[in-house]
Amino acid sequence: MDLNDDIELSEDEEITVETVLKTVQCAWQNERLAPEILPHRNDMVECMLGQIQHMERNINKLPKTDLRASIHKMELSRIKFVICNYLKTRLHKIEKFCIPIVNEERQRIESGTNYLTPAEFKYAQEYLLSMENHLKKVVLNKVPGNMQALELGKLAVYPNLHSHVFLKANNTITGVVLEDQPGDQDEEIDLEDGSQHILQYKPIAELVKNGKVQLV
Repeated sequence: MDLNDDIELSEDEEITVETVLKTVQCAWQNERLAPEILPHRNDMVECMLGQIQHMERNINKLPKTDLRASIHKMELSRIKFVICNYLKTRLHKIEKFCIPIVNEERQRIESGTNYLTPAEFKYAQEYLLSMENHLKKVVLNKVPGNMQALELGKLAVYPNLHSHVFLKANNTITGVVLEDQPGDQDEEIDLEDGSQHILQYKPIAELVKNGKVQLV
């Protein structure tokens, strides 16, 4: 399979394998480095998985002594690792920040801006239900009756959006507002195309999600 081969996403849209792979790699890198869960790129992941199957069929047609087979297998292993680690990272965030993620996702589904895939949302709901049942059966029944009320909201763990991240600007971006600077005054900065910075995540969160900056 050539990385310049086209993949048909719809009747009117085609994209190269190389572009799909770069998109998946960028999504993986951002997901690993962002403190919060990001909008899923399941479309690109599914597309890449289909190409992996195509590559494996082609590799199986090559003689075992053909050097190309070993090289392609190494590349496939690398791509599989990226995809698996991307999905694993998202599941880890779902488990860690389960309560706010489920609450926020319910609101996003109503507006059509969901971050999770249907399978991820189902897993998040089931995980939250299991956690609630565990607390009721194992923990709360061992404490006095007046302490057995379960308020999940008080148990919620939230991502630290004020943590600092390394980033690279993919475009020239003007007017990025940095809040809560020394002296309680907001600061406005411009990011030049290709420039690298260390900033709090919260002011650039939307820039990460729309692809204007890349976490590094």
